[in-house]
Amino acid sequence: MKNAIECLNRGVRKSIKTRGSFPTEEAVTRLIYLAIRNFEKEGWNVQEWFVARNQFAIMFDERFNS
Repeated sequence: MKNAIECLNRGVRKSIKTRGSFPTEEAVTRLIYLAIRNFEKEGWNVQEWFVARNQFAIMFDERFNS
C-alpha cells in the first residue's frame, strides 16, 4: 500500500508544483481533486491503489464522500 500512496502523493505534488500560486483555497482543493481523478484513471497500473483508496474512505469518511 505504501507505494500506491507515494505514487498518488507524487502526482499531487507534481500538479501543485507546476501551477505555482493559487487565488483561493477552493482552487487548491479543485486541483487536488482533479489530480486524484487523473490518478484513478491511470491507477490500474498501481496494484495497491484500490486497497489504499478504500482505507482512505474508512479513515476520512466525511471528507472522502463529499
